[in-house]
Amino acid sequence: MSEIVVFITAPNEEEAAKIAKSLVEAKLAGCVNIIKNIRSIYSWQGKIEDDTESLMVVKTQKRLFNKLSAHVKKLHSYTVPEIIALPIVEGAKDYLKWLKEVTEK
Repeated sequence: MSEIVVFITAPNEEEAAKIAKSLVEAKLAGCVNIIKNIRSIYSWQGKIEDDTESLMVVKTQKRLFNKLSAHVKKLHSYTVPEIIALPIVEGAKDYLKWLKEVTEK
């Protein structure tokens, strides 16, 4: 399968929505879900951070990952945004067909 799910965190729902809308408009994603108020505990610049963030769950094609990543970095306020992809190993055929139709050809 060539479809992937990409996780991207953002500092708040507003920034996540701006990025999500831009990705869908650019046909780099078929759909982006935003989960607000997740708690992230991570190491940054030698300190343990504990922040509230929003998580974007992006559905797209593997071949679009590099373009998607570059696009996100232009819009994101983080120095090093989380942009990680996981393969979709199975999915409803009609949903995956739709995803291919609405993402960049």
